[in-house]
Amino acid sequence: MPRSRSRASLALALGAALTAPLAFTAPASATDQYTVTALKFTVRAGGRTCTIDADLYRPAGVDREHTAPAVLATNGFGGSKSDGSTDAIGKAFAARGYVGLVYSGLGFGRSGCLISLDDPRIDGVGASRLVDFLAGTRAADDGTKADYVTRDGKGDPRVGMVGGSYGGAVQMATAAVDHRVDALVPLVTWNDLAYSLDPNNTVGATDVPGAFKWQWANGFYLIGESQPLTAPNLDPSRINSLACVHFVSDACDTVRTLNSGSYPAAKTGPLLRYARSVSPVSYLCDVQAPTLLVQGQADSLFNLNEATATYKTLKAQGTPTKLIWQSWGHSGGLTDPATGELNLGQGNLETSYVGRRILAWFDRYLQHRKGVDTGPAFAYYRDWIADPNNTYATASRVPSLSQKLYLSGDGKLVDNRKKVARGSREYRNQLVPTSHSESSLTGIVGLPDPAPYDTEGTYLGWTSEPLSRAVEVAGAPRATLKVVSPETERVQNSGNAADKLLLFAKLYDVAPDGTKTLVHRLVAPVRVPDVTKRFTVTLPGIVHRYEAGHRLQFVVAASDDAYFGNKGVKPVTITSAPDDTGVLQLPVVGD
Repeated sequence: MPRSRSRASLALALGAALTAPLAFTAPASATDQYTVTALKFTVRAGGRTCTIDADLYRPAGVDREHTAPAVLATNGFGGSKSDGSTDAIGKAFAARGYVGLVYSGLGFGRSGCLISLDDPRIDGVGASRLVDFLAGTRAADDGTKADYVTRDGKGDPRVGMVGGSYGGAVQMATAAVDHRVDALVPLVTWNDLAYSLDPNNTVGATDVPGAFKWQWANGFYLIGESQPLTAPNLDPSRINSLACVHFVSDACDTVRTLNSGSYPAAKTGPLLRYARSVSPVSYLCDVQAPTLLVQGQADSLFNLNEATATYKTLKAQGTPTKLIWQSWGHSGGLTDPATGELNLGQGNLETSYVGRRILAWFDRYLQHRKGVDTGPAFAYYRDWIADPNNTYATASRVPSLSQKLYLSGDGKLVDNRKKVARGSREYRNQLVPTSHSESSLTGIVGLPDPAPYDTEGTYLGWTSEPLSRAVEVAGAPRATLKVVSPETERVQNSGNAADKLLLFAKLYDVAPDGTKTLVHRLVAPVRVPDVTKRFTVTLPGIVHRYEAGHRLQFVVAASDDAYFGNKGVKPVTITSAPDDTGVLQLPVVGD
């Protein structure tokens, strides 16, 4: 849980909040059923020799003759093994009969080495050395050995991993370099950091940078670079240079390029390559461990599309995987989950849907109880269901796009091309942001966040008629658009991607009284590859019920203050005709 909401302690507060997804707490009555031993491990990772600080949780009665599987875990970004939200993992699973090994991630707490953004070649290798310890093939620095972990073969311990955010991606990084890992449960983590921090939601435009998510990215950067101050440690393996104190150099270069607001070809390529090289998108082909993915609907940092992309990749290559979209994420519900949801502060594993799924996953793949039902392929939380025992819907796959709506020239969103009116409308950006979706850090430092808004003349909206019945959407809407922007067309091939047009697509729920709700404050930044061509946008995934009498509104805005905006003023015209207009597709369920 966040330890502070002091406005003067932004880095510490943000770091604590990002570790909150790890906060499993063992039942109080079980805390005398295990012992805890502090250990140090000297490892070689990323060309450096450094120490990993860890705690070993050993259940009572577990020994060489009575072995148990192990659970390995580490902190979220900015945290350490000593966080109440991190060491609780060891307590929770030791109380349930698992050997726990909880450690401070590289560059955090009392662990050495630089922060490498969960690079498998660094963080993955470091974690693999801890798997060696669980295998009984290496000792801690003080000589301690673990000869009581269940093994599937010589040097092969039965070990799973669980944790969230930064402690989620490291699981896949570890499994990619060490196939001895038997089960993963990554919560609220990323698929591609290039998308997470600089998203471009244009389908197929993977080489075109997006809009810099400056609040989230600089929050992380501040936390990382302040580590020697917030967690004093003179270990020279933690220090890089005066220009990049605590990260690997490529990470600092990436943030500096993003903050410059410029994407010259010479820098953009390396930027995208590095961010992707340390992301699961680049190495999932090497992940064989059965993976239960849990992603949060309230998450503007790592949205539902990230876990969905990971899920589809793993499933396509035959890696056993299942997907849950829970309610809470980095943008809401971390400290106060909805009734019936996994409450990480209370550790209600047995009494929450997600908690039971996690326990079943480990029963199946760590306890080898083959008859255990690990649940459906896909499940998602519905916040409109009052019964906490019935909030999750399940399906055999992620819902597909099933309903089309058309952008009419008169500003209407219609269900038939024949209803599209001919017409053109224009908006233009200003040199300062004129639309607001969220203040990314506001929930962490305790500041109020204004309701989302768009300034007249700087956006275009298309609104449906009031719905005759409720419509439930579960998944990522998609829009196909064509815009006219002569000023952009003139400069878009300059060699600097920042000269390309930037826009922000989003969906509102408009109540009968006119009140507008931007679901979980999610938007889709788009840097248009070529304004002379039609392009398709995938919006962030949502789970939302549009009630009868409400209206859907699709908006294209010129800016958003959570992101860097356009370079210069670029007027945009969008034209509609029955045979040539924009199309919005929705993944409607329950029909």
